[in-house]
Amino acid sequence: MRTPSRRRPPRALLACAAAGTLLAPLLSGCWAGAGGAGSGGDSINVLMVNNPQMTELQKLTAAHFTKETGIKVNFTVLPENDVRDKISQDFANQAGQYDVATLSNYEIPIYARNGWLHEMDSYVAKDPGYDEQDILKPMRQSLTADDGKLYGQPFYGESSFLMYRKDVFAKKGLTMPAHPTWQQVADLAAKVDGAESGMKGICLRGLPGWGELMAPLTTVVNTFGGTWFDTRWKARLDSPAFEKATKFYVGLVRAHGESGAAQSGFAECLNDMTQSKVAMWYDATSAAGLLEAADSPVKGKLGYVPAPVEQTESSGWLYTWAWGIQKASHNADKAWQFVSWASGKGYEQLVGETSGWANVPAGKRASTYENADYRTSAASFQEMTKDAIENARPNDPGVQPRPAPGIQFVGIPEFTDLGTKVSQEISAAVAGRQSVAEALKKSQALAERISEEYQGR
Repeated sequence: MRTPSRRRPPRALLACAAAGTLLAPLLSGCWAGAGGAGSGGDSINVLMVNNPQMTELQKLTAAHFTKETGIKVNFTVLPENDVRDKISQDFANQAGQYDVATLSNYEIPIYARNGWLHEMDSYVAKDPGYDEQDILKPMRQSLTADDGKLYGQPFYGESSFLMYRKDVFAKKGLTMPAHPTWQQVADLAAKVDGAESGMKGICLRGLPGWGELMAPLTTVVNTFGGTWFDTRWKARLDSPAFEKATKFYVGLVRAHGESGAAQSGFAECLNDMTQSKVAMWYDATSAAGLLEAADSPVKGKLGYVPAPVEQTESSGWLYTWAWGIQKASHNADKAWQFVSWASGKGYEQLVGETSGWANVPAGKRASTYENADYRTSAASFQEMTKDAIENARPNDPGVQPRPAPGIQFVGIPEFTDLGTKVSQEISAAVAGRQSVAEALKKSQALAERISEEYQGR
């Protein structure tokens, strides 16, 4: 959405403005054009996040994709925050240095709106073996832009659910409800806190970041009846529901959460769960494959239930790391060949056969959940994951209408900056450096600046 104007600014200036929003204060300037050291010939450049499933892809590419197609893939692999900055810089400037990048369902609609991505419908139409209809509907919808065209293909998809130690619960004589409320989870966390030496009741992210702390907390806000903005773009972080949800979350993690919670994100909670330092963990469904891996100390000890709720029927988020092709790519056709391979059924088969079916980048294809090998290997969590993804409601995640899509985020460019700044305030409350009321007062002021921008459009 742009402010109406009789005279439309040049496209380069619009891109620069958007890049400034997404990257500030990283970028001090902006330039237009498709210059830069792009790929060419029989090679493509891929920029991606350094999670375990991506690095596995990197290891398999040369011996399989390149061997089959003759296309060499040059990978640049970076941590999440770093890769987001580098992707937004290269794509916003249409520098053409990278042909393909890992983008989420948050960025893809925004990037598509700014003209930074190559649409994929034309490639899908010519590649029937890819089987687009096999992609789970929520994933297809989340990667479709306002113009009705696809601009991304998922590498893996996820929602969120609650993971817990069945053996610990059994020893304590406790039963996890099939569909727990957050209050029930808090009560259980108190009872299993200390169940084993050094074990805390639950792990919840407290690490600053719009995609770290704010992801699970926003799902709690949704189901407690809160929202970041109402339909008129009025900031609502000072509402009773938002405050109640945040106080609950902060209070729970401070009372029964992991040590060092204010610096704990997905990776730290995964480590705590694997090392039996916590009895429960609310987070991404994609964690289950890592917890149930052959070398995991807690393999077979875990149970899984849907994301806890209060006022809504469901509260799990919807997220995918997906592939986007830069509009300025000099090798878009070859880039699609890579995307088709990396998100295709054949790649899942390859991972299942070489690394084990629990490690398959799932959460995107219906056929995965019909595969007997996968269903057996991922029996403890595969059905719960599929249900969570299919029941996610990105356009209606709470108890009131929203001005923008998103469950664990608000689908506007400004949210990266806003969400991160708010998360820093909440994390300070988790650390005990300020009260939740103080954190939300500062956060409301930050959100009101966004309100002023959007209310005038």
